[in-house]
Amino acid sequence: MKATGIVRRIDDLGRVVIPKEIRRTMRIREGDPLEIFTTAQGEIIFKKFSPVGELSTFASQYADVLYKTTGIPAIVCDKDVVIAASGSGKKEVVERRITSTLEDIMKNKKSIAYTSEDMHKVVPVEGCLKHILVCAPITFSGDVGGAIMFISTDENTVATESQVKLVQVASMFLGKQIED
Repeated sequence: MKATGIVRRIDDLGRVVIPKEIRRTMRIREGDPLEIFTTAQGEIIFKKFSPVGELSTFASQYADVLYKTTGIPAIVCDKDVVIAASGSGKKEVVERRITSTLEDIMKNKKSIAYTSEDMHKVVPVEGCLKHILVCAPITFSGDVGGAIMFISTDENTVATESQVKLVQVASMFLGKQIED
């Protein structure tokens, strides 16, 4: 655990303010759920709660099936990091931060598909050289909790209708798993 040197007092209602610098660094936004843990040493630990992250084993299996079926690398992410991946470059992307562009796409609650070489290529993960072929947000109870996507295998690959449908079905299925 890393000490920040920041000290905050608890108010009369039992609240404590998480400093803006920490919220920005940790990508904690207003309304984000936080899990609270305690240790035997008397520490209180706040951890961002990710409903999609809770499905990481299941999401990893789903990404593997998509990859084995199509031969196209698949990624599942929550609102901050990649939680599961399959195909080439899997080790390079798992647990890495997603790009702000992908965050914006998820906020819009819309699927995207790279269908023409004239389109702008969206990189899903910081430091990744591959672009998104198809991406669909994972929604549950009206909220976006992440996304599932196919990523490019080469510069000239464009998305097909069947790939778009596969990713949309996968996103709806994962969203349903979170709701249940």
